[in-house]
Amino acid sequence: MSNQPLSSNIKIAILGSRGYPYVYSGYETLVKELGERLQKRGVEVHVYCHSALFADKPKKVNGINLVYLPAIEQKSLAQLTHSFFSMVHACLSDVDVIFVVNSGNGLFGIISRIFRKPTAINVDGLEWLRPKWKGLGAKYFLFASRMATKLYDRIINDSDEMQKVYQELFNAQSTVIAYGANPTYHSDPSKIAKWGLEKEGYYLIVGRMIPDNNADLLVEGFIQSHSTRKLVIVGDVPYQDAYAGKLKNIKDERLIFTGYVTDPEELKALYHNCFAYFHGHEYGGTNPTLLKALGYGCAILALDTRFSRETLQNGKHGWFFDKNPASVSTWIAKAENSPIEMQALRETARDGLTQKYNWDHVTDQYLEVFEDLRRGSKGI
Repeated sequence: MSNQPLSSNIKIAILGSRGYPYVYSGYETLVKELGERLQKRGVEVHVYCHSALFADKPKKVNGINLVYLPAIEQKSLAQLTHSFFSMVHACLSDVDVIFVVNSGNGLFGIISRIFRKPTAINVDGLEWLRPKWKGLGAKYFLFASRMATKLYDRIINDSDEMQKVYQELFNAQSTVIAYGANPTYHSDPSKIAKWGLEKEGYYLIVGRMIPDNNADLLVEGFIQSHSTRKLVIVGDVPYQDAYAGKLKNIKDERLIFTGYVTDPEELKALYHNCFAYFHGHEYGGTNPTLLKALGYGCAILALDTRFSRETLQNGKHGWFFDKNPASVSTWIAKAENSPIEMQALRETARDGLTQKYNWDHVTDQYLEVFEDLRRGSKGI
């Protein structure tokens, strides 16, 4: 591949996320990082936005065209109905290729098939296994993921291990394009003072406070440890929730629940200055917060999954704990008794961000897929 970034005059519609420049999860991060780079390369980008989330509705931001559509405002239906309306609208437009995120939108490929619009879908993680989806929800996501492999022209997995899952479960061929990361080396250490924190005086968890991310396991394991450091939990859920409420009601003076941290400089400082970053995410492929921890130079303690092992190169850039509080506590003790090894993890963390996690390289790969689809090629 040339060192020069690819450019194109293709028209792309992106749908399935909450929109742009709204950032709430990995999908929105992908839409932001990819969309902005595509626009700079001459691509005409149209991003579909969930109108209820935007007080202001400009038609264009940073050169990206924004389309605001409604949804059925019910927790389990909002995203799916918004994606349905978006797919219909995109199929009736003059875009060349439709790019969809979230395997839950797998069924809507039937619409693009009817209209003969080329499509690609990023199917992300093992949605059907996530604790938040039970019963009918889990069955729907498994069915939708299977249908995505039949109805969309190109399936995109964000990790080699997730590609194997789709091959094993659905006998589906796919293209692997990881998420990217933006490594940084400097932050303002005074930004963590508002929480009474000091450099390397705390462990850090970042993510939505949902069972998928195992914050309860991490908190319980930390409480069982003899650490004198703090445990900082960044994140929340935007609704009343028994799981999150129970966690926040735990009484231990070492626990600090910050809620959402929306200031990027504060978040950067929290990463940069932590003693170690805890990663408990279980069901995804390449996880954006784990990449962020590498990019910010964190020593990482991660739940032992095939996905974390891929990103951390099987232990080269992090240590792994088992899915029980005793293991978490044991690895905390090991970390606190191994200052030299922990410093080595911090110093080499950014080396883990190989080319596959470079946003410009990620954009090159997506642009190749989109150009192939415009030309009528559907192979991987």
